[in-house]
Amino acid sequence: MKIKSSINKGFIKFATNQIKMKKFSFLLVFSLLLFTACKKDHVDATNTKTLQSSINDMTSSLPTIKQIKFNEALYILKTFGVEADGDINELKALGKLINGKKVPEIMSLADEVAQKNGIEWASTAPPSLGEMNIFGDDKAKESDPNDVKAGSLSLITRPTGDDGTGAPTAIQIVPRLVDAAGNPVSFTGAGLEATLEVFSNGVRLSTAKNLMQDNNFKGFNLKFSSIPASKVVDNKIDITVSVKTTAKTFKMSKIGLDVNAAALKVPAIPKTDSTAVTEQPSAVVDPNNPTAATGTTTDPATATPATPAAPKQPTADPKNTVSKFLNSVSSQNLKAAYETASNPSWGSYESFSNPTSGFGSVKNVSVKNITTNGTSANSASVNATYDVTDKSGKTTSLKVTFGLKNVNGDWKISSYKIN
Repeated sequence: MKIKSSINKGFIKFATNQIKMKKFSFLLVFSLLLFTACKKDHVDATNTKTLQSSINDMTSSLPTIKQIKFNEALYILKTFGVEADGDINELKALGKLINGKKVPEIMSLADEVAQKNGIEWASTAPPSLGEMNIFGDDKAKESDPNDVKAGSLSLITRPTGDDGTGAPTAIQIVPRLVDAAGNPVSFTGAGLEATLEVFSNGVRLSTAKNLMQDNNFKGFNLKFSSIPASKVVDNKIDITVSVKTTAKTFKMSKIGLDVNAAALKVPAIPKTDSTAVTEQPSAVVDPNNPTAATGTTTDPATATPATPAAPKQPTADPKNTVSKFLNSVSSQNLKAAYETASNPSWGSYESFSNPTSGFGSVKNVSVKNITTNGTSANSASVNATYDVTDKSGKTTSLKVTFGLKNVNGDWKISSYKIN
């Protein structure tokens, strides 16, 4: 009887454990199903948080290689598929572009954008842009191909094309990453964001982007027909190119590049009906007063054309602008110093005032001499000799030639050359 009782107890315990195991298995399966159901398979761009969360869900459902290609596609779309300034605005614009879309749709859209911008990238090709993260994780990884070590950026420009008279129709602009000695740096398999900005008289005319995958990058072909003729001053443009690596953004400018005025973009003349007769209002007879004078009419062929207004000429000596600039830098009023200039090579105010690489590193300026070399209606040259003391206490004597240009009647510093 004792043996039978023990067997019954053992059986009951075994059965109880089996029931518990089944309940646990059911809960586990239910939890997995619930977790899977919560993961999104499309973009939710309600806000930046939901955008990132939904993209992470979509990425985690892909094999490793496709994850990399998906991240590349998102980078292509954020960089070249939307028009916005700054990462936050670019993410918002990207969210609007891909909201509700699934992975295949996003990959297809990235193919279209890459082809439109002449970028050598395809969703079906092997990974080629390194480890991209549109949400700003720019820390260098052990195998990060975008962590290119360079000393600076050089620019090569050359006229291209022929308008039939021997004059060029475009400029080829080729940036090269170089070491401290000026030699090109060798790298492959990168996806460095290269940006070209075009200016004239300090006004930005256009911006273009491309990807530098190696140091054989073909650069930018700037067609004159894409530049509005009405915005180009003295048939010259300034260009600034920046290349962003993982650790640093390199920037270089060229000032005063000649353009072919005949090849610039001119608005199309609106078509008119040559058979229509234009009736002068004064030629219409008032039926209530038919004897009234009809007035005089002017023959367009003999009319004197209106004389265009001459550009406003500066009245102040250009060296006053240079003096104000140096005094503002010395007193650390960098905003005032920046406003005296229209110099693309100095970039944004943030770059200009950078405490390490910009004028923010200056503690004091002691001016010895400022002289005006020459002045024309639209440009001037000023020489200045002064001592600069940085925030570490080091003093350097400098002789600088400032180039200035007429901007709406004021002299603005447009170039800065240390002699």
